[in-house]
Amino acid sequence: MNRIKQLRKENNLTQRELANETKIPYRTIQRWENGKSQIKPEKAQLIADYFNVSVAYLLGYSDDPETPFKE
Repeated sequence: MNRIKQLRKENNLTQRELANETKIPYRTIQRWENGKSQIKPEKAQLIADYFNVSVAYLLGYSDDPETPFKE
């Protein structure tokens, strides 16, 4: 399970609810969760901010939700 799906389920949200809350199209969220497309950096930041986690955590680069992403 990817982190977007994990965070969404932990917060008891449907894909449609997350789409409405973030103004990201429902189908886009579906494709991210199914691995059919990659999340763009600006959308990753939007989702990370929504769930109050770091982008590194959201993308699976860190197991610590508060660790900032460093290249």
